[in-house]
Amino acid sequence: MPRVIDVVEFIDETGNEMVHRIPERGSGDFRFGSQVIVREQQAAVFFRDGKAMDVFEAGRHTITAANLPILSGLLGLATSGKTPFTAEAYYVSLRQFMDLGWGTPEPVTFRDADLGMVRLRANGVYAMEIKDPSLFVNKIVGTQGIYETPQIENMLRGIIISKFTDLLGEIKIPFLDLPAKYDEVGAGTKAKVQDDFGAMGITLRALYVRSITPTEETAKAIDERAQMGAIGDMSKYMQFQAARGIRDAAQNPSGGGGLAGAGVGLGAGLGLGQMMTGAMMQAQQQGAAQPQAPAGGGAVPEVMNPAEAAAYMQVAESAIMAMI
Repeated sequence: MPRVIDVVEFIDETGNEMVHRIPERGSGDFRFGSQVIVREQQAAVFFRDGKAMDVFEAGRHTITAANLPILSGLLGLATSGKTPFTAEAYYVSLRQFMDLGWGTPEPVTFRDADLGMVRLRANGVYAMEIKDPSLFVNKIVGTQGIYETPQIENMLRGIIISKFTDLLGEIKIPFLDLPAKYDEVGAGTKAKVQDDFGAMGITLRALYVRSITPTEETAKAIDERAQMGAIGDMSKYMQFQAARGIRDAAQNPSGGGGLAGAGVGLGAGLGLGQMMTGAMMQAQQQGAAQPQAPAGGGAVPEVMNPAEAAAYMQVAESAIMAMI
């Protein structure tokens, strides 16, 4: 036969528990005349059949039909009866919980005006307190079926992340501008979350964005964009890079036979030759004095010896550098 609980109390030695259930498993047997001890910044909520019933505030109370009117009416117990009744007691902490963390477990994808698609991670902190213990127990325990603090924090964190993601999708601030908007994003997320928290008897005191960071792929795209911006004219940059590649191959014949060893065949050579010839003609039109290109109409032979490649490169690189 289950033991009748004569004294109901809970001391939170950690200070971190939002809710504590008595008994921890199953239902407890309580009786009229039992003592309920509730400390400051606590509330004791009696719960039965999936609903929060009566609430005890701070103080020492004796269970009677007078101070458990809802539960007593439900059970049909006499005021002076000593018959045990089955229920659970939930001690709810009313203190303010500070520095609770939130963060995206996985990167979230957004459309960005500058970068196209970006994948971002975000995290921050928030502060909350339970203002309506009866509503809180009804929504958290009765509806969600959870009462352990880590489970409750996971649920609250999920709400924050959902609203944060929704807000970023609405405001469409480019990622590169977000660091200057953390306060606004935090305030906007807090405004979106407050109604959901309020519906559970919770007051959201503060919410802050600590960081919004890109994934490795998005960071690489940002770096590439910055490099392109620094270069200015991408076509000239590609011409210059091609010229440098031919020069490096020609200066390293031991690496496998000059241009042929570097993987530059006849087709690639013709393409590079035409590109460089065009660059030299453009430079000549601008009045730049150029050395004469080797014979052959500007096309690069399939294989050059180091001396020929160096001479050709001097002409091509001078022309391209004159354009940049």
